[in-house]
Amino acid sequence: MTTERVIYPWYKKEDTDAFFALLQNNLANFVLIAVTMLGMGFPASIVFGKVIPGAAVAVIVGNLYYAYSANRLAKKENRTDVTALSYGISTPVMFVFLFGILGPALALTGDHELAWKIGVAAALISGLIEVAVSFTGNWVRKNLPRAALLGALAGVALTFVAGEMLFHTFSLPVVGLVSLAIIIVGIIGKIAMPFKIPTSLFAIIIGTILAFVLGYQSFSDISDAFGHIGFYPFLPTFSFFEGYTYLFGALVGLFAVLIPISLYNAVETMNNVDAMSAEGDSYDVRECQAVDGMGTVIGAFFGGLFPTTVYIATVGSKKMGAGRGYSILNAVVFALLALTGAIAILSALIPMAAIAPILVFVGISMVSTSFSSNEKKYYPAVAIAMLPYLANYMMTRFNNAAPEVVANISEGIVPLGNGAMFTAIIIGSITVCIIDRDFIRASIFTLIGAGLSFIGLMHAPSLAINASPDFTLGYMIIAVFFVYLYFANKNQTKLEHSELQSSSTKRSA
Repeated sequence: MTTERVIYPWYKKEDTDAFFALLQNNLANFVLIAVTMLGMGFPASIVFGKVIPGAAVAVIVGNLYYAYSANRLAKKENRTDVTALSYGISTPVMFVFLFGILGPALALTGDHELAWKIGVAAALISGLIEVAVSFTGNWVRKNLPRAALLGALAGVALTFVAGEMLFHTFSLPVVGLVSLAIIIVGIIGKIAMPFKIPTSLFAIIIGTILAFVLGYQSFSDISDAFGHIGFYPFLPTFSFFEGYTYLFGALVGLFAVLIPISLYNAVETMNNVDAMSAEGDSYDVRECQAVDGMGTVIGAFFGGLFPTTVYIATVGSKKMGAGRGYSILNAVVFALLALTGAIAILSALIPMAAIAPILVFVGISMVSTSFSSNEKKYYPAVAIAMLPYLANYMMTRFNNAAPEVVANISEGIVPLGNGAMFTAIIIGSITVCIIDRDFIRASIFTLIGAGLSFIGLMHAPSLAINASPDFTLGYMIIAVFFVYLYFANKNQTKLEHSELQSSSTKRSA
């Protein structure tokens, strides 16, 4: 008796709701990218002519592949209820690239086009790292303490995302404060907005209206935005070659951000694919990591700057009963948005002060998640991992303009800020190991810190042999101390165990 093969539909009505949910996620990221980069002074020709089309190519490729992957799984398991994985630009990683990669590149070079080329090179490397991690993803996940990794990201979120965006919020008090109040009431207070409009959308609408009424935004801005409507073909670029000369030269310190955030992105993909497995759709984690990495690489070849990932929102799409159609439709819509430059209109309408409060909430949420995703005993590790980015923020924002002011505050700001992501993960991991009383593992992380300091990826402005001798020596001494603690603690544990056995024997007698 043969089993009748089911027909997996290209599109069904449940895909419609899932499409709008995914569209909102991706569209919000595209608008944020445009508004932020324009605010940083990047010309529209780069933002709408290169970055947005490149990012769209990555989104298109990934969405179409995951639609194909869903069809393959449906045929394999003979089911019609398989949901394609939601895919797009990773929001936390996007912020790190904007403020941790693109910002420093612009600060050093003072050239927007060159900074873009450096960002393209960084995105390409990030994608290749995720492809490489796909072969060893489980090992990375097992050996890199979650508290340290999330704590490092929380440091970025608190300073460059929540902190920086709070400054923008207060730059136009009426617009920013009203939008911030709406975000707090709707998202944190969980109070419904009028006409059941989503809170973030309501905040943008009210903030934008206030900006136009009060004269902060001009209707001429909208007419200017329509000037960007046109045809922006997806053209490959090899600009990353020039970006590499800086990334492996004067800006080599950016690898201290690039490598850890790429590892985080791979772990994020893994976690989200695991979540879908729990819902009944089991995709290959390694394949998904490779796909996300290659999506980023392909996007970079077309001028994109931002790594992509599988979204946790896939679980919501699964609960909606979506199939593969929503993923295909998302690819088609973003192709149209990028090819026509339509995102320019939204970017011109929305003032930064109206959208900044949303990012304040995103940053604070990332900080909150860093704590809530870990056991309470690891909170100190999360907190200490956040601190290097305070130094990095001060160094990035002020050291080029006023180095003597920064040095007068503390001579430790610049070395702590150099390679902040690596430093955060190392000291966070050491703290986790100490909490667990795993002193051998603590000494291993300390020796890694010594090695990174020796070659200049931590506490140094550039790569060099013996780049940070004082820090290298300090970490090595600490490693020896941890080895001593291992043996001292081991002997103490044996003594306590022996005394416990002796006490038990006496009671039995």
